[in-house]
Amino acid sequence: MKIAIVHDDIVRRGGAEQVVLAFHAAFPDAPIYTLSYDAGATYPEFSACHIKTSWFGRYLKDEDKVKKFFFPFGVLAMKQLHLKGYDVVLQSTTHCAKYIKTDPGTLIITYCHTPFRLAWSPDSYGPVIGGNILKKACYRLVAGLLREIDMRAAAKTKWFLTNARVVVPRIREAYKPQNDISVINPPVKCRNFHVSESPGNYYLVVSRFEPYKKVDLVIQAFNEMPDKELVIVGKGTMEKQLKKMAGKNIRFLSGLSARQLAEVFAGCKALVFPQLEDYGITPLEANAAGRPVIAYGKGGVTDTMIPASGDASKATAVFFPEQTVNALKNALEVFEELTFEPQFIRAHAESFDEKNFIEKIRRFVMEKYRLEIAGKQQYA
Repeated sequence: MKIAIVHDDIVRRGGAEQVVLAFHAAFPDAPIYTLSYDAGATYPEFSACHIKTSWFGRYLKDEDKVKKFFFPFGVLAMKQLHLKGYDVVLQSTTHCAKYIKTDPGTLIITYCHTPFRLAWSPDSYGPVIGGNILKKACYRLVAGLLREIDMRAAAKTKWFLTNARVVVPRIREAYKPQNDISVINPPVKCRNFHVSESPGNYYLVVSRFEPYKKVDLVIQAFNEMPDKELVIVGKGTMEKQLKKMAGKNIRFLSGLSARQLAEVFAGCKALVFPQLEDYGITPLEANAAGRPVIAYGKGGVTDTMIPASGDASKATAVFFPEQTVNALKNALEVFEELTFEPQFIRAHAESFDEKNFIEKIRRFVMEKYRLEIAGKQQYA
């Protein structure tokens, strides 16, 4: 079986990029095709992979420029990328990985993190929300064109996978898939984290600084609780705004190595996770360090966390019901009355470990490929 891996772009560090690295661990001989690759901006493990970019990637590598010129140039570049001679193409995508060309008869398996947000829900897209009337109209015109391209490209997929139950109905509604959609939760690299015998007294946020991440909500809550220390790790478009609004009990960190980040996780009282995510790998990274999570109780965390209800020794998180300052403050008060068990939390994270994900992906792909071969032989 000759297999290729395709991912939208490799220009950042994120959960989707960790999924692609796990795909490569499952199929180490498979090349990775992508729109653009910035080795300095993503995980160093990609340097050991055979990565092939589109012509777009030869000129544009910076994440902001990749986004700025994606339509129409990135779309055209991926539509012109022809993967020849492969039996199976395994795609990791929210947008353009599925635009590539393949030979007739190639089995296409798509791990869809979520349908392309600009195409299918443009009014939730940051630039649309903040744009004027003309800008919103332009985005909606582009969204309509992308929706047609996206739907036609998705029709080539025989089997869809996704990261969490909450995404399944979205894929079903957008793409009308041929077969049932399977959920394989993304991996956490437990080996990169350790449990501290003496964690510190600070709460932790690890996030990109974008509006939907709700880091501002956490800052507002901790501004009203000056006796509680908060450490925020990350960067993004809201960095100046967030730093300006933060009180003296809030510290910002960035540019940490993997080892330094592991130490920060291990030393916190709890990770605060205020956003709505389809999955969200950060809470599991906190769990891998034996630390509990205070999370907005919607989306992917309902797949991965065990909320406390009485005995916190068999739980991994405290949920709050609304994305409001008061709801978060109440959750913090509840959390401080509970006693969690770090070793139980660590063991829970290990059930999502990368080695389990790799085996599930390998087994799924091989099973569908054998099914495909059997079907072709039946009709030969």
